[in-house]
Amino acid sequence: MAAKLRFSSLFFYPMENSKGHTILIVDDEPDILEFLSYNIRKEGFKVFVASNGQEALRIVQQINPSLILLDVMMPVMDGIETCQIIRKDLNLNQPIIAFLTARTEDYAQIAGFEAGADDYINKPIRPRLLLSKIDSLLRRTKTSEKQIESTIQIDRDRFLVIVNGESLTLPKKEFELLELLASRPGKVFNRDQILSVVWGNETIVGERTIDVHIRKLREKLGDDYIRTIKGVGYTFKDK
Repeated sequence: MAAKLRFSSLFFYPMENSKGHTILIVDDEPDILEFLSYNIRKEGFKVFVASNGQEALRIVQQINPSLILLDVMMPVMDGIETCQIIRKDLNLNQPIIAFLTARTEDYAQIAGFEAGADDYINKPIRPRLLLSKIDSLLRRTKTSEKQIESTIQIDRDRFLVIVNGESLTLPKKEFELLELLASRPGKVFNRDQILSVVWGNETIVGERTIDVHIRKLREKLGDDYIRTIKGVGYTFKDK
């Protein structure tokens, strides 16, 4: 089994009873990949594996996973850079990303969250605890998606937002900013992430530009949807 994991860029573990979710495990240690994939597959998840960040990025484009378990320290491309690239890809249905790491330093966790991670799972971890964590992450996101659909709809073709039955036409940047925040309810986007995704390299803007667009969105949507996390950034919270 270890040899297959080393030499296959897209290795798929067949599932026993499908739960409807696809999970990608990214780690450079074959034993860990085998251990985690075996226990997760037994619960009915479809499991893919990758041994570094570059492999993971190729696989993500092919399978669009529900959840990525991502090691931090890896050769070729580490987990932090991999996470940053995934979060900047607006063509993806953004997955949940949980870092797998033996590192417990505060600065490592902060770097992970700033890169766009949803959670941290410290190694080693017991199978039952891991599966409980996976179920919790998937359940949290599913609940957030149901909540946003109940009150807000985003029409990407017309740059139109429908809030409680009322249609709002937003300028392009306001729409893209709202779409980014609403894509992951509850997730905190820092200013660098927002600038990179919404404005990219097309122009030089300051942090004040984000504040102005946030203020305009609040004027149109109300104050209940976008929350400021002082010193970090902004998060979307549906009513």
